[in-house]
Amino acid sequence: MTEGGRYDLIFDTGRRLLRIQCKWAVRRNDVVAVRLRTSRRTPTGHARTVYSAKEIDAIAAYCSEIDGCYLLPIAEFAESTHAHLRLAPARNNQVRGVKWAAQYRFGAVAQLEERRHGMAEARGSSPLSSTAEEAVHPGGLFPFPTESLS
Repeated sequence: MTEGGRYDLIFDTGRRLLRIQCKWAVRRNDVVAVRLRTSRRTPTGHARTVYSAKEIDAIAAYCSEIDGCYLLPIAEFAESTHAHLRLAPARNNQVRGVKWAAQYRFGAVAQLEERRHGMAEARGSSPLSSTAEEAVHPGGLFPFPTESLS
């Protein structure tokens, strides 16, 4: 356990530990929007900062409106203040520079399940079929194996 780091979680892929920053996402029509910056008060005023690959490896975002989790590699989103992930094609048919939500969908979500003896224990992904590598990160955007993330 440590305090003061820029990441919230550590994912163990089996070969590497990944520093993950967690964020909320919102749905705006056909777009999942994720704020990628921080905001805090300092002795000299209000400070807004962004993340770099020196601080974290990825951003995990959850959008409750569509019950979806997304994993954004920091190498692709470093120094950005927002990420916009499209759920459907743009009305103007723009395709250049579009980031599709499906490419960043993160299928392995740990959940608690109550065992017969009454103790809550982690049981892995729900549904269990979401543990396939393609479901974890179908776009293969990470330069490391993701099969152990499930």
